[in-house]
Amino acid sequence: MNEEPVPDRGIWFRVEAGSTASAVRRAAERLGAQLGLGDARTADLAIVAAELTSNLVKHAEDGVLLLRPVRREAEAGVELVAIDSGPGMADLTVSSRDGHSTTGTLGIGLGAITRQASWFDGYSRPGKGTVLAVQVWPGDDVEQPWVGALTRPITGETVSGDGYAWRTVEGRRQLLVCDGLGHGSLAAAATDAALDAFRRAPAGPPATVVGHLHRAMSHTRGAALAVAEPDPATAQLHYAGIGNISGAVVDREGRRKGLVSLPGIAGHQRPSVREYDYPFGPDALLVMHSDGVVDRWRLDEYPGLPDRSPLVVAATLLRDSGTRRDDACVLVARAAS
Repeated sequence: MNEEPVPDRGIWFRVEAGSTASAVRRAAERLGAQLGLGDARTADLAIVAAELTSNLVKHAEDGVLLLRPVRREAEAGVELVAIDSGPGMADLTVSSRDGHSTTGTLGIGLGAITRQASWFDGYSRPGKGTVLAVQVWPGDDVEQPWVGALTRPITGETVSGDGYAWRTVEGRRQLLVCDGLGHGSLAAAATDAALDAFRRAPAGPPATVVGHLHRAMSHTRGAALAVAEPDPATAQLHYAGIGNISGAVVDREGRRKGLVSLPGIAGHQRPSVREYDYPFGPDALLVMHSDGVVDRWRLDEYPGLPDRSPLVVAATLLRDSGTRRDDACVLVARAAS
């Protein structure tokens, strides 16, 4: 493991042996120092990283862990997402209590994680696996995240050509998912251009923002992308997309309504841009993803998952529907309160 700074895209670790724990811990400590987390919270972060890695080694199949920075206004923290494909915990709440163990250990791992974390959430199904999400901030005043997303590069690449962003501008909460054409650094450059243009775009509805991104990306190889805007005042979702970004509104029972994106490539071809409106009540979820995620998922097959945080929902879908033969991105958001 090199000692370079941890990038904003984060680092994925494949956890196959106990030796991975030291690499994850060192990277977590390095990121804590990068972000100015402070000695005490960086030490807490190291405990969280070690315990998550240990849990994957002891209990998991195909365990992976994502370490990355997260930011809000003038403050930065660290986020870790641990994902495995089984066997899964029968009761995540019970497993989080000190003294509970299924392997003859002291059973303090998840308890230590919840004590050190500023925010913690998880989901587990026996036979399917477990997702754990943790944030460590300088303080403990952390609101429940209303949106969560992950990207994962195609096998053999270190950088993903997929990306996401969200912003609040003049009272509008807007979200972007982007899939740069191809893979590797040139695809990532196209997506980075879209993300930068999105953050700088003037306030306007999704169709206006998509048009702005199209014009700003003419120097890149182009991308598929979509912009969504939940509107709690009208209980609607405004949506505009170009290319093969998949979007769906999912209700409390797990039923999904697909969202329309028009053919084309942002940055090229002068594509048509049109905005569509969909019902989006307070219990609904928005799911957006690139074509690196197979679009056959059904949340009604995951009892209780729609009640978990958007990040945990996104990580579960990435685990079960993401393909290793392409870059993959999943974003999940709730209606703003």
